[in-house]
Amino acid sequence: MRPSLESYSHLAGGKVRDLYVIDDEHLLLVASDRISAYDHILDTPIPDKGRVLTAMSVFFFDLLDANNHLAGEPDDDRIPEEVLGRALVVKRLDMLPVECVARGYLTGSGLADYQATGTVCGVTLPEGLVEASRLPEPIFTPATKAELGDHDENISFEQVAEKLGLNMAMKLRQDTLDIYDRAAMYAYDRGIMLADTKFEFGLDKAGNLVLADEVLTPDSSRYWDLEAYEVGKVQPSFDKQIVRNWLTGPESGWDRASDTPPPPLPQHIVDRTRARYIEAYERISGLSFDDWIG
Repeated sequence: MRPSLESYSHLAGGKVRDLYVIDDEHLLLVASDRISAYDHILDTPIPDKGRVLTAMSVFFFDLLDANNHLAGEPDDDRIPEEVLGRALVVKRLDMLPVECVARGYLTGSGLADYQATGTVCGVTLPEGLVEASRLPEPIFTPATKAELGDHDENISFEQVAEKLGLNMAMKLRQDTLDIYDRAAMYAYDRGIMLADTKFEFGLDKAGNLVLADEVLTPDSSRYWDLEAYEVGKVQPSFDKQIVRNWLTGPESGWDRASDTPPPPLPQHIVDRTRARYIEAYERISGLSFDDWIG
């Protein structure tokens, strides 16, 4: 008999995930079908999104040779029936207050920083780079963890060292870039480019660095189709770009600069977004989403 979700106390909640206490050593990490855009949690969920994120994380945790926070199988008996397939039993960690971002291509906030300063998080880049330019080598571009509703803020390696000490900052940079390199090569062989990604790390009781939260999902990573890649243009990505485009387009009628929340998503946007998430999982993993539990 599986426990009910109500039998666990709720510890914390974010834009997409909720944490529940199992015992002193373990937590239940639940991925919801919520979707956020422009620092708003939208009223309209994307069916199966939580299952896709969980399936993708499990796939990469298994693929990567990295110390991670998993403490049970995806069908662990401690996972309640109502969240089976979108929840994981994980180790309780002391999470580090830094988003560890790796970038192999220039886009998003990295491009904005580069256009303003010629650098990204203090890393000087060559002149003449444009949207979607491949960088000479992947770079570590950390960010602060923002409170719900606020923006993450890019910071320099030196600022990470001030927060956590030089040795820990160097370890975070090394592990972030190493995992990015291996994941990017894996995805490239399957016709997918990993433009950038972010990781979160925590420390266990012995002080070991542990890869945590989600890993290499469409929410935490920018995946591009290799065949469609074209330097100088914004690339279509395997994530919630469909939602962002609709919200800022004429059909939604929403003004991003206003104080009003975004409107509900129409069914055709929900369906296209769900299909895009599933396509990302299936193309990268080589597995059928129909075979995932839940």
